[in-house]
Order: sequence, then structure tokens, then C-alpha cells
Amino acid sequence: MYKDNSSRIYLADTLTTTVIPDDYIDLIVTSPPYNLDIDYKSCADNQPYDEYLKFTNKWLKKCYRWLKQDGRMCLNIPLDKNKGGHQSVGADITTIAKEVGFKYHSTVVWNEGNISKSSAWGSWMSASSPYVIAPVELILLLYKDSWKKTSGSRKSDILREEFISWTNGVWTFNGESKRKIGHPAPFPVELPKRCIKLFSFIDDIVLDPFMGSGSTLVAARQLSRRGIGIDFEEDYCNIAINRIKNET
Repeated sequence: MYKDNSSRIYLADTLTTTVIPDDYIDLIVTSPPYNLDIDYKSCADNQPYDEYLKFTNKWLKKCYRWLKQDGRMCLNIPLDKNKGGHQSVGADITTIAKEVGFKYHSTVVWNEGNISKSSAWGSWMSASSPYVIAPVELILLLYKDSWKKTSGSRKSDILREEFISWTNGVWTFNGESKRKIGHPAPFPVELPKRCIKLFSFIDDIVLDPFMGSGSTLVAARQLSRRGIGIDFEEDYCNIAINRIKNET
């Protein structure tokens, strides 16, 4: 749908597309559907949990093939869920990623400052059935073969203060406004900005296979990387195109 000297947007389905060559991507930064019944227009976000995990396995296999041997993935996912049944989402997706072939490096805990903690206490002030809810998300740091990056320009642009702060695995910054962006589940540019500066070199290729509102591509262009986004909803592709033009 869109192409310029540093950004490409494909209107396509990540599960079936062939637009990305194997062993091509330096860094993947993405946040897949959470299966929380969010209205993504043409995408069902309310699958049975076992079907959601099968879906996760399929797209992770594609991402694994697309990454270079020293490629990395920053995967933004929930810690857990309690809507429609309590599930250890973060642990389950980590297990699937390792089964696919990814190697696990570490996890960043994103303390999203404006997330609202549910008041579903279960049993109020009683040990009979209390509920515990952690208002945080995870960013899994995964890699294909070698964590040490040897390909690319070898040019980093991260500042000393950023490196010291961001290598602490608890990040605190606000989420993004749905109303402002026009997407039901946007993440802020700050998230891919940190991942891109920490885990890629200038001019690297950064992919978001669930591009949504285009935050990853905006950050990639701002930071002199080449960004590729995939989404099968045309309206979201248009939002991303407008953001690339207006925010970079």
C-alpha cells in the first residue's frame, strides 16, 4: 500500500503473506492480538484459548524464518488474563516461542502508567477467593541463533543515559490514547523507540507483522531504520501511512 525510501506497508495477512524473504529481518517489534475480544473490525479476537495458542504458533514460525541468524524479537504481550478464564499468557507464549526455535534472553516488565487496575476483588477482604491482578505488560526479548549482533552497519545511536536506564528491565511510561490514534489497541512510539535503539543498528530492517496504527514504523523512520509493516485491515494501514507522513 505504501513505499518510500525507508518505509513499506503491506496490506496482507501475516499468516499467509510471502512478501518477506527468509533471513532478511534484523529486528521484529510487535504486539499481536491479545484475544481479549477487542473490536479489530475484520479480525476475531475472541478465540478459544487453545485456538489462540495455535494461531500464535503459526505466526511465530513465520517470524522465526524471516529473522536473520543474529536477529532479535521484542514481543509485547500480556502477563496474564482473567477475561473468560484465568490464563498464564506470558508463560504460554514464551513456551511456544522456544518450541518454534527462538532462544530466550530476558523479559522487560512494562509498567503502563495509565492502565486501570480492575476492582474485581473476588471475595472482598476474605481468603475464600481473592483475585490478584498485576497492571503490567511484558516485552519478551527473543533471538534466533546468536544474541551477539554482528551484521549491519555496527552504528549505534543510543545515549549513555538511555542505555543505563533502559537496560533496567522495568520500564515505566504511559500507554497510547485509542481516541487520539483511531485504533482500538495502539502502543506508544516510546515502546518501539526503546527496543529499536537498544537492539538494532542504524539502517537495520525493522518489521512489525501486526502493524496496527504504525507506531513501530514511526519509530523506525525517526531513528534512521528501515521499517516494514504488515496488516490486513486497510483502515489501519491508512492510519499508519498518515502517521509516517505527519510524525516523522
